[in-house]
Amino acid sequence: MIMFNFSKFLLKACDEINSIKDYVELDSLRIKYLGKNSFLNFQFKEMIKLDKQDRIKLGSILNRVKNSLLKIISRRKSKLDYLFCKNDLFLKNKIDISLPGRQIRNGSLHPINIIINLSKIFFSSLGFSYVFGPEIEDYYHNFDALNIPYGHPSRSKKDTFWFNNKYLLRTQTSSVQIRFMKKTSPPIRFISLGRVYRNDCDRLHTPMFHQIEGVMVDKNISISNLKWIIINFLRALFINKKYYIRFRPSYFPFTEPSIEVDIKINNSKWLEILGCGMIHTNVLSNVNIDSNIYSGFAFGIGVERLTMLYYNIKDLRVLFENDIRFLKQFK
Repeated sequence: MIMFNFSKFLLKACDEINSIKDYVELDSLRIKYLGKNSFLNFQFKEMIKLDKQDRIKLGSILNRVKNSLLKIISRRKSKLDYLFCKNDLFLKNKIDISLPGRQIRNGSLHPINIIINLSKIFFSSLGFSYVFGPEIEDYYHNFDALNIPYGHPSRSKKDTFWFNNKYLLRTQTSSVQIRFMKKTSPPIRFISLGRVYRNDCDRLHTPMFHQIEGVMVDKNISISNLKWIIINFLRALFINKKYYIRFRPSYFPFTEPSIEVDIKINNSKWLEILGCGMIHTNVLSNVNIDSNIYSGFAFGIGVERLTMLYYNIKDLRVLFENDIRFLKQFK
């Protein structure tokens, strides 16, 4: 075995490392002496050519040299750290660690998300699954398949955000029921939740709002089933409030008969919160469901309206202004 003078090698490395003035040069020397292409690493690889006794002897020497180099580099780094802390620029910009830190406050859910989560919990307990659909919709799924005639006001450019003659921002989550029912056979029970868009803005309306669409299709489904679900949903949501509900007849192209549901809390005015009804036979035909065998109902709930009632908010627009003073009230 040809022995290399490792003591001389270590002394040279020590002098070179201790003369370093910055971190970049120190890292370059670390790679030079301990990197994968270093002389020391090459010696480790060459040990395989030696017999057992020489391998043990050389391995012991190489490990001592390696550990010594690591200690020398570590000490030099500590020295550089000390010199850096004495630097005038560092002292000028140093941070007083005795100062109290900035308090990070816990955030909270947006009130709309709170109502959405409460709604999901209720409908999940009744076996409703959760589905979703695109917000950019075509006129067939948003209007035609839902039995909405060509001259209906909701198709006008004044009320609806159109991209072109075919595509628009959906005006209701009812379009999802068409997409879902086309590929699913009864029994069907689901809710669809998401943003919808209408060209309207005042104290009780915004151009974008959230809707919960609920659908149930099966044999012998009646309007009594629909009323039971709506009554118990509102009872679960407003369990700690004194409220009144009224069902009144209405008209929607996609349901027959159609109902609107209003609610009044304490002595406030009646406020419409949802529309519902038995799914029109034309809609069932459009999704290839035999209306002679199956019947079903659908409802569309305005989430923002429920949020206003739940938290006694008078103006819908404050829900979208992102005022932290308003939002931090909700837990």
